[in-house]
Amino acid sequence: MPPDERKLVTIERHILDQQGQHPGATGRLTSLLYDIALAAKLIARETTRAGIANILGATASENVHGETQQKLDVFADQVIFRMNDHTGRVCVMASEEHDDLLHIPQGNKPGYYVLIYDPLDGSSNIDVNAPIGTIFAIHRRIEPGDGRGTLADVLQPGHKLIAAAYVIYGSSTMMVYSTGNGVHGFTLDPSIGEFLLSHSFITIPTPAKYYSANHGKQKFWTAGVQHYIEWLQGLDAADHAPLEHRYIGSLIADFHRNLLRGGVFLYPADARQPSGKLRLTYEAQPLAFLAAQAGGYASDGVGDILDLQPKSLHQRVPLFIGSRDLVEQAEAFLREYDQVWLAQYHTAR
Repeated sequence: MPPDERKLVTIERHILDQQGQHPGATGRLTSLLYDIALAAKLIARETTRAGIANILGATASENVHGETQQKLDVFADQVIFRMNDHTGRVCVMASEEHDDLLHIPQGNKPGYYVLIYDPLDGSSNIDVNAPIGTIFAIHRRIEPGDGRGTLADVLQPGHKLIAAAYVIYGSSTMMVYSTGNGVHGFTLDPSIGEFLLSHSFITIPTPAKYYSANHGKQKFWTAGVQHYIEWLQGLDAADHAPLEHRYIGSLIADFHRNLLRGGVFLYPADARQPSGKLRLTYEAQPLAFLAAQAGGYASDGVGDILDLQPKSLHQRVPLFIGSRDLVEQAEAFLREYDQVWLAQYHTAR
């Protein structure tokens, strides 16, 4: 198609078009998604000028997980909260950076939606200029009304999500979102300050090309994971082509690559972290929602991440996510070789 015939679609236009497919839509979710996109622009602006704006590096504080907070972590967290604490669209928020729920301030009207977010995933990569990201998940509140949201509103299984998104800040800034009607990607054009549709109805391609895993932890992996890795590498003389290894240490960057190129990301349980490391509500659930919408699958090694009922705000889980056949193969290896771990994990699951 000649360049002058291409249709430019902004994220605002796309979200409105999605709303039009639901006759009873009120526009509240549309506005919330656009607020998220605006927050992403503000964070993107700071990530591109962080080195000259004195916000690279760590603060003197730690988050709830004992991790040193980066200055951009704190900035991103504050931007997202302040963008949504007064709009009347959100009844409660939860951030990976905070111990407890983030309630709507007194005097501001609580809304209909629950916003859960990881303000800056992969923040240990900030100082080396590697890709980082922001993750969002949106639920409806359980009980209608105008009161404050509750912990129960946040601790809903992933299959009840109504929307999820992530933003990756790299060589370009891209926002990927779904409201249950496919996965769509938008690239930020800095010259006009708009997210423009660049990837419509993303599906994970086959055959897969990559697997992403932190081999620095390999000696702590269970036997099932060890055998699975050998299978991915083609070391078991299988008749499938071996996958190439790509791992950057940023969940969003690794997930994004595998979403567009085909593959699997795994952060399994191990001897030191038998319940896994990644956070169910902030990371695993929203990415599992997006993977499913793109024809993929996410598992904790036992079953669908989207079926897990969260037990706590910062619950951790193992994660295998990406191409469906590769994730299901991981489950098969764990069933065959990891019966002891499975018995222990089932108790805590």
